[in-house]
Formats: sequence, C-alpha cells, structure tokens
Amino acid sequence: MKAVPKAKSAAKSEPLQPAPSPAPPAKAKTRVFVADDHPFLRVGLSHLINKEADMTVCGEAETVAGVRSGVERDKPDILLTDLCLGDSDGLDLIKGLKAQFPNLPILVLSQQDETLFAERTLRAGARGYIMKERATQDVLEGIRTILGGDLYVSRKVAALAMRKLVEGGAEAGGTAGSEVSGLSDRELQVFRLLGAGKKTMEIADALKLSHKTIETYRENIKQKLNLPNATTLIHRATEWLQGQAKPGK
Repeated sequence: MKAVPKAKSAAKSEPLQPAPSPAPPAKAKTRVFVADDHPFLRVGLSHLINKEADMTVCGEAETVAGVRSGVERDKPDILLTDLCLGDSDGLDLIKGLKAQFPNLPILVLSQQDETLFAERTLRAGARGYIMKERATQDVLEGIRTILGGDLYVSRKVAALAMRKLVEGGAEAGGTAGSEVSGLSDRELQVFRLLGAGKKTMEIADALKLSHKTIETYRENIKQKLNLPNATTLIHRATEWLQGQAKPGK
C-alpha cells in the first residue's frame, strides 16, 4: 500500500519586533561670538564658554571692524563684547549692529562703571551688562538669561532703575548727583577720549565727526561740568577715566 506523504507543518511565525526609534537629533550648541581687545581675556572667556556642553565660541574679534565682519560671517546666536574696543566706542557699535542684525542679542562685558553705562548700553540695544570683575561668575548665567528672553544686569543696576521709576527725576544712565551722568552719550564718548589723551582731530577721526562738532561737544561738556577752561577739562577727563579703571568701580 502506497504511503501517503505527510503534510508539511506550517512554518512557525516569528513575532514582529518594533523598529528601533530613531535617536533624537543632537541639540545645536549656542554659538557665541567674543569681542575684546585684550587677547588674554578673549582666551579666558573662550575657555570658560567652550567647557559648557551647550555652548561654543564660533568666532573672536578685537576691533569694531572685526566684530562687524565676524558677526556677518559666523552668524552667532549671541555677541559678548567689551564696551570699548581700542579707541572705538561700543555704544555706536551696538547701535549699528542692532540696525543691521535686529535679532542679535548682545551682552556687554566692561570695566566701565555700570551705574553710568549699563542703562546707556540697554538703550543702545544691548540685552545685558556685566562688570569684568564678575566675568567668571556671571557670563554663563547672563548668556542663558538673555537667550531666554530676559535682560541681565546686576542687582545694583536693577535697584537703581527701580528707584528711578519710583522716585523719578534722576538723570538717565548714572547715579543721582553724578555730574558726568548728565552728559549725553556722544558727550561722554568725547569726554572718555579726552581722558585717554586724544586731541580734537583724533577724536573727530575716531567718531567720524567734524573738528567743529567736537569743539562744540567740548564746550558743552565744560558747561555741564562747570569747568573754566580746556586745561581743567582735560585734567577732569583724565582723572575720571583713571577712576573707571580701578577695581570695584
């Protein structure tokens, strides 16, 4: 009798394994552009920032021209800059950058008296102001605060602003009773350059203004500070600038 072939057993089906989930894309690091005319400080800041897992320095500059070209080339998420780059004035730099790159957050790091300059830099378009003596403590916090959409200033500056709001009448950009705080931004630029030993023509070249305009600013400064002559003006400007450079100012 012919044997009937056995039916082939159905192949055992393997359970379907879910496809592995794709790894989440790595979050891009915050790109920081660092501008300062002191190489040692730039190196220190860059080292501080690059140690952070979420930040990287994308470029550096020591001049105003270098900042402008570097920002356009590197497209940073935030600019960290000194208020004074050589003889160039940081307020003009900030105003120019905000006009060209309105969405660029700017954090100022300076040795200039915050009670005199912090509000001026914010009005110019910066989002924060840090004294250099507090750089290591505050820079990283300042960057993150600004990128989060808030302003960043010291408690001292915030308290002064609140007092002005409550009391009113204080001069913008300085402490009550400070004569220098009554100078306009441009007059303060001229005053600082006079204190640095610059002649009228050198100041005119640096600020791209006429000799006559600088002379007018000099006269306005003398009147506002109640100074009798040019010699006293130079002495006062030099004395003031030296005081700005002292630790704790």
